[in-house]
Amino acid sequence: MKSIYQEVLGRDFERLQPELREYFGLHAGSGKAGVGTGRFDVAGCPARFARPAFRLTALDNAFFPEYETSVPFTIANYPHTDPFGRPALTARREIRFSTADRVFEDTTSLQDGRLTDYLGSRRRMATALTCSVTDTGHMRMVSTATRIFAGIRIALPDALGASATMEQWWDGQRFRITTRVVHRQLGTLLVYAGSFDYELRPFDGVLPGPAQPRRWEERT
Repeated sequence: MKSIYQEVLGRDFERLQPELREYFGLHAGSGKAGVGTGRFDVAGCPARFARPAFRLTALDNAFFPEYETSVPFTIANYPHTDPFGRPALTARREIRFSTADRVFEDTTSLQDGRLTDYLGSRRRMATALTCSVTDTGHMRMVSTATRIFAGIRIALPDALGASATMEQWWDGQRFRITTRVVHRQLGTLLVYAGSFDYELRPFDGVLPGPAQPRRWEERT
């Protein structure tokens, strides 16, 4: 059985650093989940005008309005099968700002060879997720084509949407990650970058209570 990332990367998966192959190799039959603990050098929304909107999305565990340096965080990755039979991975991040604790959660599901990333506790926002391997063996992910599920499916045009770019690698001692959400006209809306330790733990494939979303979304 292959992970969702092995499926979309194919042979390129073997070009990842060995530590990344273990990180991104979890699948529903692996019997393992991953838990990481670390610190973001910087995290949050640098664009003051966007913070009121992000205060609302934070209520749904999607994005956050704070902007600080040296922010502790944890991440838990759970490979599983979603309620619609798709192989999936749910991630739950707990970020401890000085003024508030935030949760940022999502589920990435694989269907017809394509990844869709569903954001927030109600999974009302989705993006198309593409993966690639850099020349240095890093994992690079790009999220585009934002859709909102508010009763009906709303595809945001490029002028209104934003794209997110994530790069992750092993520096010889710890994992490092940098993520940036950028709007074409408005600039950087969200950023987080830092390092973390990571370990695999036994997992039976059933999402624990805190990682269960309030609702699931089947539409892509």
